[in-house]
Amino acid sequence: MSDRQALTRFARQEAERQGFGLFGVTPADPLAGAGFYARWLALGFAGRMSWLERNVEGRADPRQRVPGARSVICLGMHYDPPAADEPEPAPGRPRGRIARYARGDDYHGLIESRLKGLWEALRERAGGGEGRWSVDTAPVLERELAARAGLGWWGKNTCLINRRGGSYFFLAEIVTTLELTFDSPEVDHCGSCTLCLEACPTDAFPEPYVLDARRCISYLTIELKEAIPRELRGGVGDWVLGCDICQEVCPWNRRAAATEEEAFHPRPGLDPVDLVELLGLDRDAFNERFRRNPAKRPKRRGMLRNAAVCLGNAGDRRVVPHLARALARDEEPLVRGHVAWALGQLGGGEARQALRDARERETDAEVLEEIEAALAAAA
Repeated sequence: MSDRQALTRFARQEAERQGFGLFGVTPADPLAGAGFYARWLALGFAGRMSWLERNVEGRADPRQRVPGARSVICLGMHYDPPAADEPEPAPGRPRGRIARYARGDDYHGLIESRLKGLWEALRERAGGGEGRWSVDTAPVLERELAARAGLGWWGKNTCLINRRGGSYFFLAEIVTTLELTFDSPEVDHCGSCTLCLEACPTDAFPEPYVLDARRCISYLTIELKEAIPRELRGGVGDWVLGCDICQEVCPWNRRAAATEEEAFHPRPGLDPVDLVELLGLDRDAFNERFRRNPAKRPKRRGMLRNAAVCLGNAGDRRVVPHLARALARDEEPLVRGHVAWALGQLGGGEARQALRDARERETDAEVLEEIEAALAAAA
C-alpha cells in the first residue's frame, strides 16, 4: 500500500469515527458545473439569496480557498431522525411540519467540530499540510464536489442522492494540499422517474435537475424575509419550516439511513408543531424554545408568518380566535399581514369581524392591503 493510499485509508477511518457516514475524495481541480451555476444565477433562480452571487469565480476552483490544494475530502453526515413518539396536538390545534434536518439542534456547530477533529488527526498523521474545512458556509460548489467524489448523483430534485443512504445528509468538505487517493463519480440513477417533480406543490422545478428557489417552500419559509407571495401560500400547506416533499417521494429514500447523532433527533414539540402555540410565542419564549435550532434563521417574525399561513391552509375555523388575537396584538406587521390572509382563507362571520376591527386600527399600509384582500376573499 502506498503512502497516499495509507493516508486516505486513515482519513476514511477517522471520518467514520467522527460520525460521517459518507466519504470520498476528488481532485482540487476547477469545476465543470461553474457555468451551470452562473446561468442559474443569471435566470434569477436564487431569489433574494444575494450571497450566492458573491465570489462566483472562487466557487469554481477549490484552489482559491487553499493555494496549492491537491485534494478535496467530501463528507456526508446523515440526519434523518428515527420515528418520534410525539403525542398528537390537542383537539382543535392544527399541526405543522418542520423539515427533518431542522427538528433537532443546529448542525453547523456539531459538524464543524467534527471536521476540526478529522483535520487535526489527518494533519498529524501526514506530518503537516494545509487545509480548510467548511459546512455550507463557504463559497464552494459542495454538491458538485461531493458528486465528483462519489458520494452520490445530482438528482432531478437537485438533491445529492446516495444509492445506499438516500438524500437525507449534510455535506461538508476539507480542501487540502495533501495528496490522497481519488474516488470515481457516481452515475445518475434517476432514470425515467419524475415523482419529485410531480409532487412539488409550488412547481419549483422548471425542468429536471433545476430548482427555481423563488418557488421552493424551503426558500419561502426560511430564506425569504418578506411576505410570501399570495399565489404561493396555498402550496406551502402545513410546512412551517423547510420542506421534505421532493425527498419523501424519492424511491431512493425508502432505504434512507437514520442518524445516530442524538443532537439531530427531534426536540419535544417539533415533530409535529402545535401551530396555535407557535403563533402565541412572544420574543423571549420563541428564543428559549428554538435556541440552537435552525428556526432561528427566519427568526420569530418569519416563523410566525409561516405558522399563520399554515393555519390559513388548515381550514379549521376553531383557530379564528387565536388568529384574531394575533392580528390585534402582534408587534410585527409581517405577522399581522399573514394572519389577515389566514382569516380571509378561513372565512366566516367571526373572521370577517376580526378583519373589520383590525382595519379600523391598523396603520401599516402593507397590512391594510392584506386586510382588504382578506375581506374580499372572506366575502
